[in-house]
Amino acid sequence: MLARARRAGVHAQVVPAIALSGFEKLRALCVAEPTLHAAYGLHPLYLREHRPEHLDALRDWIERERPVAVGECGLDFYVDGLDAGMQRNYLRRQLELAKEFELPVILHARRAVDEITAVLRIIGGLRGVVHSFSGSIEQARQLWKMGFLLGFGGPITYERARRLRAIVAAMPLEFLLLETDSPDQPLHGHQGQRNEPALLAQVCAAIASLRTADVETVAEATSANCRRLFGF
Repeated sequence: MLARARRAGVHAQVVPAIALSGFEKLRALCVAEPTLHAAYGLHPLYLREHRPEHLDALRDWIERERPVAVGECGLDFYVDGLDAGMQRNYLRRQLELAKEFELPVILHARRAVDEITAVLRIIGGLRGVVHSFSGSIEQARQLWKMGFLLGFGGPITYERARRLRAIVAAMPLEFLLLETDSPDQPLHGHQGQRNEPALLAQVCAAIASLRTADVETVAEATSANCRRLFGF
């Protein structure tokens, strides 16, 4: 998979953790493969696995390992059965850690863009990316005003995603990041298959087409955005 990614021109990847149980494995993976960069976080979809003491452990990991970001963290109001109050507490604590250690955050915001935007304003002094952005153009503008980037991947390759494709076509390039969210969110033409980082080149090509721009222009700009945000 890594060899296919390199052949496709993907030379650096951010790999976000989702729960404390995976931190050790992620660290070992990134030590063995220098093109991978770890981010540590507690994902809202794994809320039942998290414990309050995991936030203390997360702080220790951040202080010791100095990852490129805090995350993936956020809010998910799409999946039933996830306690909203607990989600908010875990998110706020992780945002406070990001601010304390001056790290960007990788945010999951499903049916929660407005609330996450409000929390970011309240805490202040934060930077990062809302990955797999699925909001409106106005929600996007509010995030840009705070300097936040938006990540786009497989969903924009589908013609039915007209709202997202319109945002990608017109948004300022300085706020755009490419992603795959592997192994999830397969691209058009790859339905039912495991997604993987090599397909980032196809995401880039789709975005370039929507913007009527050269693929090289989009690749160079989004790579520069990534380096600026994560400090590669």
